Amino acid sequence: MASMGLSMDEQKAVERFKTDVVEPSMSKLVILDFYADWCGPCKALAPMLEKVAAEYADKGVVLKKIDVDAEKFIAAQFQVQSIPAVYALFQGQPVADLTNARSESQMKQTLDQILAQLPIEAGADNGASGQPQQDVAQFIEMAERVLVDGDAERAAGVFMQVVQMAPDNAAAHAGLVRALVQAGRVDEARAALEAAETQPAIATDPQLEQARNALELAGNKVDDGELAALREKATSDPDNLQARYDYAEAAFAAGDRDAAADELLALVEKDREWNDGAARARLIDIFGAVGLEDPWVVSTRRRLSKILFG
Repeated sequence: MASMGLSMDEQKAVERFKTDVVEPSMSKLVILDFYADWCGPCKALAPMLEKVAAEYADKGVVLKKIDVDAEKFIAAQFQVQSIPAVYALFQGQPVADLTNARSESQMKQTLDQILAQLPIEAGADNGASGQPQQDVAQFIEMAERVLVDGDAERAAGVFMQVVQMAPDNAAAHAGLVRALVQAGRVDEARAALEAAETQPAIATDPQLEQARNALELAGNKVDDGELAALREKATSDPDNLQARYDYAEAAFAAGDRDAAADELLALVEKDREWNDGAARARLIDIFGAVGLEDPWVVSTRRRLSKILFG
């Protein structure tokens, strides 16, 4: 993917793609999943892709995910028209379109056919502890379920164990930060994020961006008097979109995520392009901060999708 004639942002996108996807594909088979946080079918497909990738890790298969909202230029280069869109890459080149392999058996059959034809380097990088990737993935899934159930303290404990087992696992670090934030341990969450950011292998991982957003949202907390003033300003002038946005952020930080979502969804419906799509972007931040498995997130994401696509 050439960088000549590209803007600075486009060049950065290309460099990220080279580092995150192209370089691993020089010796591995990369399953490249184009998705968006608001995409229901993407969410349904993700567990299967993660499971198959974990099972095929020792055969030289790795899973990489591209958020089409965050990486619009990369998605355009692959001519992604709809999502989910899934490709197999080897040595920087697409070798198969996996989008129609929606079941585990179909995906495995297709991967077996591809692997039989390519000089894939077998073996997986399982982290410093040697813990199998599948086991790590299962622990992360368990921690996410615990967090969804509302036990942030226990979830933080599980995520901490995973971080110790697999210190280069971005999902574990991000989950730990989100769990600590939800448990009200913001200073510890900030320290956990700083520790993750010192590791070059995961410092730029999109999952850590969700953790940063969780910390940022927690930092918007105001006292009751200021929250009431923000609410009054937002309700007294519905056309003041900035006031409504400010109230939504403060409401979420105060624990009233329903009020925050109602305001942000109303802003998207009123003017989805306002402030470069700030309301929709903040909703995506909230989804990541709460956890994509959370029933509230699933329900709110459906509301957003209905507004966006009718």
